[in-house]
Amino acid sequence: MITVSNVSLQFGGATLFKDVDLLFTAGNCYGVIGANGAGKSTFLKILNGELEPTSGEVTIPKNLRMSVLKQDHFAFDEYTVQDTVIMGNKRLYDIMKEKEALYAKEDFSDEDGEKASELEGEFAELNGWEAESDAAKLVQGLGLPEDIMFSQMSSLSGNDKVKVLLAQCLFGNPDIILMDEPTNHLDIDAVAWLEDFLAEYFGTVIVVSHDRHFLNNVCTHIVDIDYNKIKMYVGNYEFWYESSQLIQRMIKQQNKKTEEKIKELQSFIQRFSANKSKSRQATSRRKLLDKLTVEEMPASSRRYPFISFEAEREVGKDVLQVEGLTKTVDGVKVLNDLSFTLGRTDKVAFLAENPAAVTTLFKILAGEMEPDSGTFKWGSTTSLSYFPVDSDHFFNNCELSILDWIRQYSEDTTETYLRGFLGRMLFSGDDVFKPVNVLSGGEKVRCMFSRMMLFKSNVLMLDQPTNHLDLESITAVNNGLSDFKGNVLFCSHDHEIVQTVANRIIEITENGSYDMQGTYEEYIQWRKVQHPGKFTL
Repeated sequence: MITVSNVSLQFGGATLFKDVDLLFTAGNCYGVIGANGAGKSTFLKILNGELEPTSGEVTIPKNLRMSVLKQDHFAFDEYTVQDTVIMGNKRLYDIMKEKEALYAKEDFSDEDGEKASELEGEFAELNGWEAESDAAKLVQGLGLPEDIMFSQMSSLSGNDKVKVLLAQCLFGNPDIILMDEPTNHLDIDAVAWLEDFLAEYFGTVIVVSHDRHFLNNVCTHIVDIDYNKIKMYVGNYEFWYESSQLIQRMIKQQNKKTEEKIKELQSFIQRFSANKSKSRQATSRRKLLDKLTVEEMPASSRRYPFISFEAEREVGKDVLQVEGLTKTVDGVKVLNDLSFTLGRTDKVAFLAENPAAVTTLFKILAGEMEPDSGTFKWGSTTSLSYFPVDSDHFFNNCELSILDWIRQYSEDTTETYLRGFLGRMLFSGDDVFKPVNVLSGGEKVRCMFSRMMLFKSNVLMLDQPTNHLDLESITAVNNGLSDFKGNVLFCSHDHEIVQTVANRIIEITENGSYDMQGTYEEYIQWRKVQHPGKFTL
């Protein structure tokens, strides 16, 4: 149990949130959401004691053990995987090392024997005899091989380190688990395993995540940071989102009715206040007008960019024909005799164990790379807009303002039009004069989507388009791609986007591909039955 009482936090005179009263209880999973900069990660730091609030307090019973997902991927490089995982229960790890040091002593005394006996008792109480097997189960559950346990952390890839640190966080049955973006860099099998683990977990879980599918599957409550407040709602993310949208619509409708009534009363007063026969009615209406107030919509920090793709012309019968594409990159064959034909209604999600496979395919189709062998042909009626996984080359050596940068791609180059267009993409006021070479990752992504929308192409090709985006922007991208009437070829780690946008799945493999018409969930079930084995987004 965690009790948050009257907590407020200020940075540089600005209030991040204030008067927060919350209760987190065992057996529940709480998803923390909010716009970028709202204070999600900061709130977790207050809960784990890393940061002191400006006022108020966080109370956690002393007998409860808290585990926090570590963010520093290099902090344990000098340790083995096994030691790193067991460090999730620091007291148990310290006992193990103290025991080893005692038993290694050449002059083992009676006093040492008594100390060892005490340590053995506490070691048993903490399930120390199962520690190594429990650590191995966690690591294997996340998709790593058993023989990795004695490898040095420094020898692991970044993605494997993420899994080990996650296993560390889950190790030893902690009473409270705090996790900031735990699904980043996890493959779909590891995410599914984590969802199952949390579903059976007895303690309190508090998690920050941009993964809507994950939040829907694991959360019993949503903790929303907005309006400089933190409020808790029962239900998963989808329930919270639909409820919040409904509330906003109801408030707007009520405000509209109130505004219409005010205008009606004001008009009556203006027309009849000078008319003696109507003056009494005008006076009564003025009193009624004084009682009417328009409920102001709260100034939310949550903003949704407007992402909508419109094709200038419909695509014809022939869209794309790919025959036997093969390509080796850095000595690794990432495409091997890949063939497929794109239909005019297809929206295809591409999956691959090696993410370079999809990126390479898209670069070839965009004309940025030549295949080693094989051919492809776009239909004569197609027009392509390409969103690369790395767009830095569009910005890094460019000193243009956002306004002048987007002007390069627009038929209407007037400032009035461009400022209105950028405003819908959340670039307002003086933001449009910011040089593009200093933009954040999320701002660059919004610029790239602005560029794509101006092209009005009938084929969209997107490689990891939601990287660097918050939940609101991810939702806007999802809606824009779902509503688009043309063809979409894309690769994304976002389960919800793949599920709701794609009507066809192509998984690139070492020997070619698997290809199935249907949704992502249908593909997962088909893949498990027809071709068991690991695969990733």
